[in-house]
Amino acid sequence: QVQLVESGGGLVQPGGSLRLSCAASRSIFSINAMGWYRQAPGKERELVATISTGSSTSYADAVKGRFTISGDNAKNTVYLQMSGLKPEDTAVYYCNVENRWRDYWGQGTQVTVSS
Repeated sequence: QVQLVESGGGLVQPGGSLRLSCAASRSIFSINAMGWYRQAPGKERELVATISTGSSTSYADAVKGRFTISGDNAKNTVYLQMSGLKPEDTAVYYCNVENRWRDYWGQGTQVTVSS
């Protein structure tokens, strides 16, 4: 059973930075894309950023210019560098890996932006 393990969440002041990491417990083959989603209290889970096997990236409009996604397919790891954090970025952030057969999800890591 493959597990995705996230780390790097925490409490940060507005304007601050955090780097989220996600690693798979075992190799995942035929990866199409890796990404990060988030879910704020009372809201639906939303896409934050994705990176394809060809290193093509896409971002939600709310985070463009502030967040950067990177990944290493060979190591089954994906990162999210977050800068210029705002209170509205507060959410549980989930790692996702999509391969040709299914989606894998991490357990989530809490990011809280508050002064």
